[in-house]
Amino acid sequence: MATYIDVANPPTGKSRRIQLRTDSSTRTVIVSGAEFGWGSSGKLGAILAALRERTAVPLRFVGLASGLGRPVLSEHAIERWYDLPDDAEDVPEAVTAVTGAEAAVAAVVVLDGAVAKATEAAGVPTVFVDSLPFMWGEGDRVALPLEATVYCAQRCVELPAECRDVLASVRALRWVGAVVGTPPRAERAASAAGPHRTALVSLGGLRAPRLADWTAYPRIVVPAVLEALAAHGVHEVHLAGNLPADLAGRLVDASITPPHVSTGALAHGEFLDRLAGCDVLLTSPGLTTLLEAGRLRVPTLCLPPQNLSQIFNGRFHSRAIGTKTRITWPKAVFAEEEALSLRTRGEDHALERIYAGIAAAGADTAVRSTTVVLRDAILTALRGAAAGADDWGALTATVGVDGAADVADALLALLPGVPRAA
Repeated sequence: MATYIDVANPPTGKSRRIQLRTDSSTRTVIVSGAEFGWGSSGKLGAILAALRERTAVPLRFVGLASGLGRPVLSEHAIERWYDLPDDAEDVPEAVTAVTGAEAAVAAVVVLDGAVAKATEAAGVPTVFVDSLPFMWGEGDRVALPLEATVYCAQRCVELPAECRDVLASVRALRWVGAVVGTPPRAERAASAAGPHRTALVSLGGLRAPRLADWTAYPRIVVPAVLEALAAHGVHEVHLAGNLPADLAGRLVDASITPPHVSTGALAHGEFLDRLAGCDVLLTSPGLTTLLEAGRLRVPTLCLPPQNLSQIFNGRFHSRAIGTKTRITWPKAVFAEEEALSLRTRGEDHALERIYAGIAAAGADTAVRSTTVVLRDAILTALRGAAAGADDWGALTATVGVDGAADVADALLALLPGVPRAA
């Protein structure tokens, strides 16, 4: 008997019907990541790679939501993607329909608490990956899947007291190492002091829920970065991230740049290859990127934060390296301490202040003055990074690099009968 399912299509408000033909002998695993930057998708990619190494027969992967991060996962064999309804109240019913029609036997969800709750409610054992356990306070408790079958929290440099109280409520908490991708096979030579010649700039996914104008950040920061790199004498730079080609082109054309500039989003494996071959990385401080750069010991500078978690990430990175590796926003944009104090009421309150400050700085009358301040700060940081012999792997060494394997093993424990690779 044929099985059909109506799949939500949020952009049109309509649904489409799909006939499913699933092989009952193949174990189907649901995968999903938060629609917030690209970190979740990078972690899913690392977990899928670890699963492939550990199983003697292929698993079947079906994706939920994660529309923002699907390009990052293009190298992985995810058979089918489903959009989910925009209305949060409709998500559980949609997830139940998909998991039932696809005969899902387990799920791995990165940072999206609503989806993890929905898969559990649908009777699908779920491994939830929390890469930001240092972020949560009482105001975030309701959003977290505290009853997940396995709750994998990524080890962190520091865990505030309010976060410990929340995590103490997790039913099946398991601490894991950094969930990062496998580095390229070629060994990277130790970084030598001296001016940088090749650079990789990473802006990540840029977009996030409730972020009205995601272009303000690149309009301020990209010209500052390119002009600083040109002044430093960099010859070649690649600008990576979720930037449409037309916007990237306009920003490059309007800036003083190094001689060779390329732009374009990179799949996860391509990003790691580029990262391994560059002299310096300048990145908005997403934690996955910082940890992957640390694993490769690439000199790394943190650009101004896009959101609340990136404030923590940049501070952790500078503290671990032992020198100033991050560029902060001018106080006129927003004060970090103010954003951190708002966090006690929940992440959304802090994000509202951060987004408003960046949007105001991106207005036509303010953007150039902010860009100039950041350009000078970036150039100073580049010179410092080129002169020193810092341990660029210090942050990653603090938390370990086995998280993807840890999560894969937790998932496989939910799949009895799946033969392991020799």
